[in-house]
Amino acid sequence: MTAVSRPVARPVAGHRLWVPRQHGAWAMLLLPVLLGVAASTPAAPQLAVAGAALAAYLASATAQTWSRNRRPPAYRLPMAVYGSVAAVLALLLMLAYPALALAGLVLVPTGVVVFRGAQPGTRRDLANSLLQVAQALVLVPATAWVSGAWDLPRVATYTCVAAGYQLGAVLVVRSVLRERGNGAFAALSVGFHAALVAAAALWLPLPYALVAAGLAARAAALPIIGLRLAGSPRPLRPVHVGIAEMVASLAVVIVSFAVPI
Repeated sequence: MTAVSRPVARPVAGHRLWVPRQHGAWAMLLLPVLLGVAASTPAAPQLAVAGAALAAYLASATAQTWSRNRRPPAYRLPMAVYGSVAAVLALLLMLAYPALALAGLVLVPTGVVVFRGAQPGTRRDLANSLLQVAQALVLVPATAWVSGAWDLPRVATYTCVAAGYQLGAVLVVRSVLRERGNGAFAALSVGFHAALVAAAALWLPLPYALVAAGLAARAAALPIIGLRLAGSPRPLRPVHVGIAEMVASLAVVIVSFAVPI
């Protein structure tokens, strides 16, 4: 009788348990916080908002990885640590600023749907990514609110700027990775960015339109570059796309502070 060997699960490296492998997510997380500061004035409580957002993101990303990998015990400690930090900071913020509880109207239902989309064998669809954008956009008004310098039209405008960049980033990243070679999806991404350029030119100062034009150029170029490098010794990898998004988000942040709306 021949013994049948069973595959042995490889242990997860320690740093992989604590640091999610989502290179562009860091920029997409920090951008709405910084735009919330740009929409108001710098204040110490904004650091607590940033800390709570970071801990909540790490808890959520770790929980999704834990779920996709069929719930290995190794992820329990990172989830507990990140979840506890996020809960404590969120509670302190809501005690000091009760209106922040309204963020739960967006965060709770979207969080449930996003986690359910992380079940084993479930494909990460576009709707899931858009819900994560909705979660991130809550940070713009939340960050502005705790500063004490609340100006609704200004905050709404900066939230729209953040939404334009982040929705575009989702389309660009997907057109290069999951939808690589899908010409229709790449055209959708470029068309969305062309609309951003027109909107910025009509309603925002000129530098915003110039940044939007740069974002549109990267939306058109990255899918082409990805196809040309596919199968080569140096293909376009997720880390490269993530770095490109960090640069793009930095441009948005710089113009938001340099040219107040």
